[in-house]
Amino acid sequence: MAMHAMLLPLALLFVSAVIMPGASASSPSSLRFHYIDPRNFTMAAATSPSSPSSSRHDGRPSLALLHRDAVSGRTYPSTRHAMLGVAARDGVRVEYLQRRLSPTTMTTEVGSEVVSGISEGSGEYFVRVGVGSPPTEQYLVMDSGSDVIWVQCRPCAECYQQADPLFDPAASASFAIVPCGSGVCRTLPGGSSGCADSGACRYQVSYGDGSYTQGVLAMETLTFGDSTPVQGVAIGCGHRNRGLFVGAAGLLGLGWGPMSLVGQMGGAAGGAFSYCLASRGADAGAGSLVLGRDDAMPVGAVWVPLLRNAQEPSFYYVGLTGLGVGGERLPLQDGLFDLTEDGGGGVVMDTGTAVTRLPADAYAALRDAFADAVGGGLPRAPGVSLLDTCYDLSGYASVRVPTVALYFGRDGAALTLPARNLLVEMGGGVYCLAFAASASGLSILGNIQQQGIQITVDSATGYVGFGPTTC
Repeated sequence: MAMHAMLLPLALLFVSAVIMPGASASSPSSLRFHYIDPRNFTMAAATSPSSPSSSRHDGRPSLALLHRDAVSGRTYPSTRHAMLGVAARDGVRVEYLQRRLSPTTMTTEVGSEVVSGISEGSGEYFVRVGVGSPPTEQYLVMDSGSDVIWVQCRPCAECYQQADPLFDPAASASFAIVPCGSGVCRTLPGGSSGCADSGACRYQVSYGDGSYTQGVLAMETLTFGDSTPVQGVAIGCGHRNRGLFVGAAGLLGLGWGPMSLVGQMGGAAGGAFSYCLASRGADAGAGSLVLGRDDAMPVGAVWVPLLRNAQEPSFYYVGLTGLGVGGERLPLQDGLFDLTEDGGGGVVMDTGTAVTRLPADAYAALRDAFADAVGGGLPRAPGVSLLDTCYDLSGYASVRVPTVALYFGRDGAALTLPARNLLVEMGGGVYCLAFAASASGLSILGNIQQQGIQITVDSATGYVGFGPTTC
């Protein structure tokens, strides 16, 4: 369904605040950003692709979505140490994504890599799911770029340490092995299934850092919060697993393929889910993951088409067409963000990447426009790790910074990011622009830019909605 855009006046697209040099802020986190227009979003479409209603229906499975630091309870000597850890994980994650989504390396061979694994622990966001009957509570990594759902299982020939006791299929009344000749077994991604000596369907999934899971496929019941249990979900029961999953028992695949949770739930989920990412830190509150279609999808959201990479169909791509800074659209080369026929380029949404990556030309234009708009009013600071546009705001209580807008589709639907999604605190009062250049044509919409925004992925209609509410 086509959607027509009506942009708000560009004069409202600038963050305004009073510069207060020398103000004594109690901590760097007390820094405030103020908008002329109090709305966080510039809406381009007033209706969703499915319904004009604005009410929301209860009863859909809803889960708390926790950042990895909240699950592990890990603390850091300083904010800088924490963010350097994020940058290190980010580098590995992005390097792998670029390899995986490059036309020259795409493959469907046995053991082909799927996105999630990172060298310092896989996954940035976790959910709590009940597995089996009666349900055994387990932490699972939420992964929108993967299809297979799996947990570590007893008996375990090789397992990594997790926060909860291992799932014991013998203690579950609903556990049923999938035969290797079944249609469900044949639905596994190419090269990742086989037959065990017992006739059970065998699966294996490898990750970018050398982590892997191997075991048998089974039908099982999953329970999400206080909702009605979902029966007959195909999951991997991993008897050989290697990796550092920060205490998680396994992975909840929410990709665009038939074996993901959304794909398996079919009509029950309506091909849709929504999420809101919490900020990082052990003391951060929880975000949310809601499974299923709301008969009344959010009105006022920025609805943009999803694009599908025929070479890697599990990933959710969006049709980004341009960038804006301070209300002015940047003069960028046409097609800079296009997804090519051979699967190269494009803009993929990824909750496991923190810092948004843009093609080098696009990032340079964004960085320079942002710095020019800030001008000399704010003192610069040396770059930190991959972030090269930083400011020393230790002497400020509030600042004036330009907005950044993302433009989508031919109609130019625009999402104007809140200031908290632009600048990330690096410690010592230093804040850096949370964008970086990509080493390839691939762009990645990272979780810093997604945090605090209600995001609805509707693969059935082929749209993703940003907003209109924050969380």
